[in-house]
Amino acid sequence: MQITDIKVRKLMQEGRLRAVVSVTIGDELAIHDIKVIEGPTRLFVAMPSRREAGGVFRDIAHPITPAARRQLEDAILAVYRREKAEAEQMQRLPYGDYFAEHFAASPASAPAAAVTPPLGNTGG
Repeated sequence: MQITDIKVRKLMQEGRLRAVVSVTIGDELAIHDIKVIEGPTRLFVAMPSRREAGGVFRDIAHPITPAARRQLEDAILAVYRREKAEAEQMQRLPYGDYFAEHFAASPASAPAAAVTPPLGNTGG
């Protein structure tokens, strides 16, 4: 199985649901609504599922072999951890420093002083 893309669609901090992910396989098949869930001892990946009449959830799509499941889960969790670390880094970045570094005007591009209109006839 060749995983060609993993996109973290949504990151969450509250509750057990930590992320919603989409995976592309072989640039030919996309699987959406894969969930990263905080379990009692570790993170795990839950494949997209639906509830049947008896209240039982059934996977809509899932890996067949344990090796494929491990490959998919390892890849998803690696991307999730990277995205989470980047999001946490952006939250820790002081706004003032970020603003100064990325948006501060250089002295050459500073706005000109306000122009005062000439005194005289104001039309009234």
